[in-house]
Amino acid sequence: MDEKKRENGERNNIVGSHGDSRHDTNMEMKHNYDGDHTDHMDHMDQEMPMQDHTMDMTNHTGHEMMHSEHGGMNHAHMHNVQAFRQRFWVCLILALPILLLSNMFQDWLGFSLQIPYQDYIAFGLSAVIYFYGGWPFLTGAYMELKEKQPGMMTLIATAITVAFVYSTASLFFIQGSNFFWELASLVVIMLLGHWIEASSVMGASRALEELAKIMPSVAHLVDQSGNVEDIPISHLQKGNLVLVRPGEKVPADGIVAQGESSVDESLLTGESKPVSKTKDDEVIGGSINEEGALTIRVEKTGDDTYLSQMLNMVRQAQQSRSKTQDLADRSAGLLFYIAMGAAILSLFIWAILMNWGFALERAVSVLVIACPHALGLAIPLVIAKSTSIGASKGILIRSRQAFEELKDVRAVVFDKTGTLTEGKLIVNKVVTNISEDDFLRMTSSVEMLSEHSIAKAVVAYAQERGVSIASVEGFMAMPGKGAMAQVDDKKVYVGGMSLLNELDIKLEDEQLKNMANSGKTVIFTVSDGKVIGGILLNDSIRSESYEAVKQLKAMNIKVFMLTGDSKQVAKEVANELGIDDYFAEVLPGEKVEKIKQIKSNGYRVAMVGDGVNDAPALATADIGIAVGAGSDVAIESADIVLVKNNPSDVALAIELSKKTYSKMVQNLWWAAGYNIVTIPLAAGVLYSAGILISPALGALLMSVSTVIVAFNSQTLTLQT
Repeated sequence: MDEKKRENGERNNIVGSHGDSRHDTNMEMKHNYDGDHTDHMDHMDQEMPMQDHTMDMTNHTGHEMMHSEHGGMNHAHMHNVQAFRQRFWVCLILALPILLLSNMFQDWLGFSLQIPYQDYIAFGLSAVIYFYGGWPFLTGAYMELKEKQPGMMTLIATAITVAFVYSTASLFFIQGSNFFWELASLVVIMLLGHWIEASSVMGASRALEELAKIMPSVAHLVDQSGNVEDIPISHLQKGNLVLVRPGEKVPADGIVAQGESSVDESLLTGESKPVSKTKDDEVIGGSINEEGALTIRVEKTGDDTYLSQMLNMVRQAQQSRSKTQDLADRSAGLLFYIAMGAAILSLFIWAILMNWGFALERAVSVLVIACPHALGLAIPLVIAKSTSIGASKGILIRSRQAFEELKDVRAVVFDKTGTLTEGKLIVNKVVTNISEDDFLRMTSSVEMLSEHSIAKAVVAYAQERGVSIASVEGFMAMPGKGAMAQVDDKKVYVGGMSLLNELDIKLEDEQLKNMANSGKTVIFTVSDGKVIGGILLNDSIRSESYEAVKQLKAMNIKVFMLTGDSKQVAKEVANELGIDDYFAEVLPGEKVEKIKQIKSNGYRVAMVGDGVNDAPALATADIGIAVGAGSDVAIESADIVLVKNNPSDVALAIELSKKTYSKMVQNLWWAAGYNIVTIPLAAGVLYSAGILISPALGALLMSVSTVIVAFNSQTLTLQT
């Protein structure tokens, strides 16, 4: 519980209401996460020319995480796909003459080529390849050893250094064979693997790159005289009016002040259909206006906008720790010591059985093939891909650990109002002893001047029916009871049972009595001292709620509902949706106890809510899920945010969690299994059977395993 509170506290800081505090916290977290890799990052930034200093910060932050977790690789690696590509092509060109001059390579292809000083030419070219092509691995190894965390880069650097030093010594000082062609091919294949890997990692966050690019650069500011001036969106302030023409992007979060149109929010919320917008409707910065012109009153700018908060949440999710990643990190660290032990053992055994040249080849092969590259990428690539998929579907992951645990959820608890239901009252039934149109005219005329949600629902219903609303006199609100006004020279009262009690009027009609006892919201209209009819209202169930419950039950997940409504209302909603159990008449402060009660029965619980009073329950549940239209407090207390306010996305999030975990396990098995099989082969245990892995073949196999893991991560998909 303390850990849960601590995580919630961190999230609240990161996605708070103040831009500066969010930025500071995010930077502090990034520093703590990367730890002492900073020096290595700076070094590689200086050594490898940055190709695009203005590259989107989403890429920068998301990718930075990837390699700080394995082998000292980092955001410089991620940003330098071109640098790795350049090193690869230069080293490949230099490697070709080395291969052609190699006696072993000539024997394989059945040709002979001898030129003066060919061994020295091979040495010179190999030296360039070792220092130029091997530099990222050498600097990476330095940082790993400096941090006392030897891993992949140390293995690679050791392998190429041993090959280069021994080959140089055999040429100038001692008797023996050189490994110049093996060294060249090893570095080339390693660079190719890193180039492919870096490209894969960058591709994994493509959805976030697109999100960060969708904001327009210019806004059409409307001044008090109605004149339009183009200004940079960075100059917009809250309260400004901006014109958005058909086909243009909305420059900031705001409210429609004038106009009517449809807006495409698909890139932001995952909602495939354009959303109709009229006066007083909210619009999101970055969404695309379609057929009509809109004048928007700016409400949020900069870090406070929906898009900025969305990107911050996604960055946080990509940087947050993963239990599965911890396992991969420990395995990679252990593999280093196993590989070094196997390499040293192979060296001495084969030196005794064969010769030092053969023994050294075995040791180098072991070091190369044992590089835990695939193991280090197994989890970060899946994290980046799943987070991006979630964002594109309107599922924002704020806690990586909670998201992984979502796959194990066995009970989902929905808050009713605003989550399973629309959160607004609609007229369900009208009972009257006069003409229904006359009754609605009298009732809605009184309610027209009231701001109460019940009054608005009644007026909306009357208007839908085409009932004309009369002007009234002497309107008077009666707090807690209803309202009164003169309609056509008649004194008309509208209110609930408390109003009838105040007026000392008894219900005599059986239908009205049944309505009053239904437990639902009912109002009565009184004219000339008599009740002339009643209106029953209820909260309409979202159409998506039916599918949400159906999908969750198909996953063998229990579905519960919490509500402050009466037991009768709760029972009707639960029965209609097919909910397993419900808790009715629950006060806001009691929601936490209900969550604890369900957890005490052995369930791993996810709570879904949208209101301020849901925040404690969201924090208490194993996984808190907030719907995007809810309050900021609820969202900041949640582990996952559903942007579209669609309860069926809960099942979608659980499915994504399961598929993500499955991909992680697949990658771990492939990466670990590859090392288990190939290390003994590289050490020469099947030499007598004619099976032997050379350093170059080891490098190729290692790179292939990395590519397979990267490709497998990219196959993660989510069907909707």
